[in-house]
Amino acid sequence: MKQILWFRRDLRINDSAILANAKDEVLPIFIFDKNILDKLNKDDKRVTFIYKSVLKLKEDLKEIGLDLAIFYSTPKEVFETLKNQGFDSVLCSVDFDNYARKRDEAINKIIPMQTFTDSFITHPNNCLKKDNTPYKVFTPYYKNLEFIWESESLVLFERNKNLKKIEFDYDFVPTLQEMGFKKQKLPEFLEKSADELINEFSLKISDYQEGRDFFYKNSTSNLAVHLRFGLISPRELFNKIKKMRAIKSQKDFYIRELFWREFYNYILFHFPKSEFENLNEIKVDWNEDETVFQKWCEGNTGVPLIDASMRYFNETGTMHNRLRMIVSSYLTKNLLIDWKKGEQYFASRLLDYEASSNIGSWQWAASTGADAVPYFRVFNPYLQSAKFDKDAIFIKSVIPELKDVNAKLIHSENGVQSNMFLDYPKQIVSIEYSRNRAIEEFKRANNEKY
Repeated sequence: MKQILWFRRDLRINDSAILANAKDEVLPIFIFDKNILDKLNKDDKRVTFIYKSVLKLKEDLKEIGLDLAIFYSTPKEVFETLKNQGFDSVLCSVDFDNYARKRDEAINKIIPMQTFTDSFITHPNNCLKKDNTPYKVFTPYYKNLEFIWESESLVLFERNKNLKKIEFDYDFVPTLQEMGFKKQKLPEFLEKSADELINEFSLKISDYQEGRDFFYKNSTSNLAVHLRFGLISPRELFNKIKKMRAIKSQKDFYIRELFWREFYNYILFHFPKSEFENLNEIKVDWNEDETVFQKWCEGNTGVPLIDASMRYFNETGTMHNRLRMIVSSYLTKNLLIDWKKGEQYFASRLLDYEASSNIGSWQWAASTGADAVPYFRVFNPYLQSAKFDKDAIFIKSVIPELKDVNAKLIHSENGVQSNMFLDYPKQIVSIEYSRNRAIEEFKRANNEKY
C-alpha cells in the first residue's frame, strides 16, 4: 500500500492521526498553497511562523526515518502530478471552512482521501440533541460532552513505527523569498515551543479565571497559534492541563475555553452558511460608510482603548480576547458596521486566525450568531478600560502621546480630546447615541424576522 500523508494544520509527529493510521509505504508532504498565499500581504508573520514550523516538522520526520516533501503550488496541481504514481489514498486532517471543503472535494476526485478529526477533540456529528439536530447554545452542548471534559486524560494516537519512506525528491525546499515573502520578526512567545509555553502557563494558571480579563497582564497561555497550526494537539494540551498542580476550578475553566473552540467548529460544520450570513437570519441595516470602517481598522476612532487595541493588532497580529470582544462590539454596535468586514480584517492579520473561531466570535459580538450576546448588551469601551486597565498601562504602552495623560481622562469619554495640548482624533460617534441607535436597529431587525 502506498499513501500520501498530507500535513496541513497538524505540524507535529506526536499524537498524529495520519501517522497512526498510515500503513506501509508513505510520502509525507506539505503544500505552501498558492491559493492562500497569493491573497496574503508579503509581510504576513504567519507565513514566517508556518515556514519555520514546517522545517522543524521535516527534521522531526527525519528522526523517525521519514522525511517531508515540500511543494509551492496549488493542491490540485500537486495531486495531478502525483496521481499516476500508484498511490492508494491521501491521509489528512479535516477542516470545515468553505475553501477547505471545496479543496478536499476536488482532491478526493483525483486520489481518494481519508480524513481525520485531528485539529479538534470531537467530531461535530458526535454531539447532537435527542432529536438529532445540532445545539445552538453552548451550555447544553458542553454538558452533553461532560464525559469527555470530566475525564482525567484523553487517549492519544500512537504512531505506526513500521512505516517505510517512499523514494522521492525531498531536497527541494522553497525559500520565503521565492514564495514572495519577507522573513518577519515574530513575537517572543512564538519563538518558544508549546511545551515551554505550557510550563510558563503552569506558573500562572492559579490566577487564570480572573487574570485573563486584564489585558495589560500576561495571564493567558499564549498557545492559540501553536494550537491553530497543530504544533500541539488539543488532546495533548487537554492532558497536560489536567496534570498541572493547580486548583481544579482554574484548570476546569481553561478546559471550558477549549470547548468554546470546539463549539465554534461545531457550528461552522452544521451551519456552513454562517461563514457568509447571519446565523439567526436577521437583516440588519448596516452602516456602509467605508471611511468609518477605515478609521476603526487604523485605530483612529477617538476612543483610546479601541485605538490602542487596533494599532497593537496591526503591529503584532495579536489581540487579547477581551479586547477582541470590545473592538468587535464597538464596530458592530456603536459604528453599526457589518461583522463580516471585521471578520475579514481579522482574518488578514490575526496570527491565530481560525475560520470557525473567528466567524463564531464575530457573530457572537454582533448578536447574529450561536449563543450570541443579547443585542442590547453593548460594551462601553471607557468602562471596560477603567475596569481592566485602571492605570491605562496597555493604552499608554501603545499610544505614546498619552503616556503623560491622567488615566482618569483616558477612561472618560472625550477626556483625551479635552486636553488642548494633544492632537488626538475626535470621536466618530458618542457612546450613548450609538448604543441607543444600535439597540433600535437590532430591535427592528429581530421584530421583522417574525
